[in-house]
Amino acid sequence: TQPLVESGGGSVQPGGSLTLSCARSTYTFASGCMGWFRQAPGKEREGIVAITPGGMRRWFIDSLEGRFAISQDKARKTMTLQMNGLEREDTAMYYCAADSDQYCLYKQPSAYALSGQGTQVTVSS
Repeated sequence: TQPLVESGGGSVQPGGSLTLSCARSTYTFASGCMGWFRQAPGKEREGIVAITPGGMRRWFIDSLEGRFAISQDKARKTMTLQMNGLEREDTAMYYCAADSDQYCLYKQPSAYALSGQGTQVTVSS
């Protein structure tokens, strides 16, 4: 069983919405940072946003804060990324990740010890 499993990706038209989910099946890093990352074709993986155990959000791409929202359940078994007003530039593979850092200080994907397999988001008309 994968420790982190993403779901909810798909194909939408510009302006559409999707909600991605990340299901955690391990208690490893349960008290650490969890975050969302994405990798567009031909580009490096980049951090979008992370959430601390206490619920503080740390945005790594400030321009997405108005369209995307991150949340988690109390048990931190599920983390979601609500994406509204999707644009073609949002087309990418989206990953969730987790690490022991409690303050979500790092936006580099390499700083996160656990990562899921990803879910594809395609925005096109």
